[in-house]
Amino acid sequence: MNNQMILEINKALANSTRLDILKWLKDPEANFPPHIELGHFNDGVCGQNIKDKSGLSQPTISHYLTGMRKAGLLIATRHGKWTYFKRNEKVIKEFLEIMNKEL
Repeated sequence: MNNQMILEINKALANSTRLDILKWLKDPEANFPPHIELGHFNDGVCGQNIKDKSGLSQPTISHYLTGMRKAGLLIATRHGKWTYFKRNEKVIKEFLEIMNKEL
């Protein structure tokens, strides 16, 4: 993980809603309604459900999710017209290990 990626992750985590999104996605079954279309959370949570839980506008939540995906914190998967988001556990683990080692 390079310094630019570390800075992007820190920037993404410096917003309380984006931090909440990561917390919610850690346990999607407890934080979001069941996915009737898919029947599982294997590909994450529909962006619409994240928007609804956050109470933010569609453009704002879209901006947040895009930034988190670009920082490597989220993995996006398309199903038809919907995008589902889940945590990128590998990147999160690597980031935390680097922070623990470096700081």
